[in-house]
Amino acid sequence: MPLYWTIDSKARLFTGVAEGDVTLSDAIDLLEAMAGAKAMSYRKLFDGRAATPSMSPDELLSLCARIRAYHEQGMMGALALVATAEQTMVFARLLGALASAKRPIKVFDSPRQARNWIEDQVKERATP
Repeated sequence: MPLYWTIDSKARLFTGVAEGDVTLSDAIDLLEAMAGAKAMSYRKLFDGRAATPSMSPDELLSLCARIRAYHEQGMMGALALVATAEQTMVFARLLGALASAKRPIKVFDSPRQARNWIEDQVKERATP
């Protein structure tokens, strides 16, 4: 499986990495694991730089629809994505679906910047 993740319930943080060809089935498995762990409201850090899209345009639309359906179920946690410039172009529609939720979201080209930003999201939530 080209998607690997850790769900830390104490830190309320989902960390994921993609490597190689990612199919619709892989992406759905990740979403279902997150939903099953009740981690949709957790902060998310996802590094997709080593991923290669292996989805048709119709499959990508299906994934976008599924993501939006999860948004309707409740609050979504902040999302930090690490991606190449080329990936952000290829996945523009998917990024739009991810951004449709009411939550902070930002794309980075450096894992360190993404990690710093996602950690800051805890501090910002705690500040009155």
